Amino acid sequence: MVPLLLVLLVILVLFGAGFALEVLWYVAIAVLVLWLLGFLMKSGSGRWYRW
Repeated sequence: MVPLLLVLLVILVLFGAGFALEVLWYVAIAVLVLWLLGFLMKSGSGRWYRW
């Protein structure tokens, strides 16, 4: 019984890590797209962001 629970726990951890990594990839892609859009649409001289 205990080995089965350990295997299920490992599967849940791996599934959670995979889901979190996939979400982080989507966040990184969204930030990159926003940065590129801001870079292309900047008005005048200087940076379009304050940081």
